[in-house]
Amino acid sequence: MTDQSISAPEVLTTSDGVPLRTSIARSVRRRRFQAFLLVSPLLLFVMLTFVAPIVDMLFRSVENNIVVETIPLTVESLRDWDPKSGETPGEETYAALAADLRVAVKAKTHTRLGSRLNYERSGMSSLFRKTGRRVKRMEDADYKAQFIKVHKGWGEVKNWATIKQFSPTYTDGYFLAAFDAQRDSDGVSMKVEDERIYLKLLLRTFILAIVITFSCLLIGYPIAFLLATLPLRTSNLLMILVLLPFWTSLLVRTSAWKVLLQQQGVINDFLVYVGIVGDDSRLALINNQTGTIIAMTHILLPFMILPLFSVMKTIPPYYVRAAKSLGATDWTAFWRVYFPQSIPGIGAGAILVFILAIGYYITPELVGGTSGIFISNRIAYHISSSLNWGLGAALGVILLVAVLVLYWTYDRIVGIDNVKLG
Repeated sequence: MTDQSISAPEVLTTSDGVPLRTSIARSVRRRRFQAFLLVSPLLLFVMLTFVAPIVDMLFRSVENNIVVETIPLTVESLRDWDPKSGETPGEETYAALAADLRVAVKAKTHTRLGSRLNYERSGMSSLFRKTGRRVKRMEDADYKAQFIKVHKGWGEVKNWATIKQFSPTYTDGYFLAAFDAQRDSDGVSMKVEDERIYLKLLLRTFILAIVITFSCLLIGYPIAFLLATLPLRTSNLLMILVLLPFWTSLLVRTSAWKVLLQQQGVINDFLVYVGIVGDDSRLALINNQTGTIIAMTHILLPFMILPLFSVMKTIPPYYVRAAKSLGATDWTAFWRVYFPQSIPGIGAGAILVFILAIGYYITPELVGGTSGIFISNRIAYHISSSLNWGLGAALGVILLVAVLVLYWTYDRIVGIDNVKLG
């Protein structure tokens, strides 16, 4: 038996001598790069308008560099001071504060520092503002007595403890405040009962959003079913009525509900006219949770109807007829055959309405009064009025995380792949 040499398999090459596998890999990379260039404008737009604001919000919810940047010498001097000692810092700390404030007054940043610390302890804003007007005239000796003479607050340990507590570059104070908690020398504790507002607002937001979602489903399901089963000409005419609110300003629709729901409004006048309620016992339908539910159900109803309609339109009608021919009643045919096939539309509409509901603030602000506002109204207040952007950002992050958790839970229980828009 003779040995036969086995030659290596021949490598396929292109016309220019490049291995075929290498040429194919280059071609794939080139096509991927071309595809990336095509979507890069959209990707850049999403990064600038969606990702960047969220990242900035996350940063602002923990950012706290104003203290260390405004009074760096004071922060350094307070490192070895223990608030639990019950005594104010030594003379060197007061001297450091005088040097820092002289620089801060020239830069006009001492008032911003006072406003920031005033979020944590009332009176800090006036403390820095009043001291800023006097610090230039202070003598270079016995700073402690001079500061206390300017404002007695400089002789209180709690004010100094607040400065030291919020001197780090990053803080959890905004998130603690968002959960109605606070950090002091004894650790984290809940605020007094009269100052707890955010947990109640968060709970109210989610409860009302669930009620609004259920109301939209209760009203929207029969409408979508009717649109899906009627002849095309009639269905299109009714669909125009469903879409009509989209062609009207949100502010106009909400203002119209204020006219309808007030005690001297159209609805109460009609109820009094037909004798359902007396003129002296008109219903309170505005500036409360009832007004928020009614107005937001009307506004968000199309977002429930459209996903339901698009799914119901794809359900073959002969399925129900076949069930009836086998002896099923109308209710059994609907509940056992038709309804399960419409669940993807229910899921899509519910998620859409719920997420939109918890983020609304214009409608609750106009018709909700004090008992019908959402957490989003407080976020808007801190961003535009109180200018406490850190607390507003922390509340926004909590709302974002809560939505993501609910979305993840829904995906685990129902499966997001089962949610369809048609």
